[in-house]
Amino acid sequence: MDLTQDDWSSKLGADTNAVILDVRSEEEVAEGYIPNAQNIDIRQGQGFIDGLNELDNSKNYYVYCRSGARSAQACQIMNQMGFNTTYNLLGGILEWEGETVTP
Repeated sequence: MDLTQDDWSSKLGADTNAVILDVRSEEEVAEGYIPNAQNIDIRQGQGFIDGLNELDNSKNYYVYCRSGARSAQACQIMNQMGFNTTYNLLGGILEWEGETVTP
């Protein structure tokens, strides 16, 4: 499900079963990320699938990338793999107005 920045942020804040998933490259993550995000680079192909297989699919996943395109694709893949609840951040981190941290 695609969510606007405000909806994504407010849902995340109220969700006790939430996991934030950053699907960008390591280089992009090094420029800053949303606090507590796990990173699995969608461009790793099978490595991305392997990483998803290690996650708990009963959690609610808040997925983002740079602009929202890769995270939308990641949500589709996750839904096909049996993840019931995935939220795509429309506009990605480019439009994110919340807190970010750098490694």
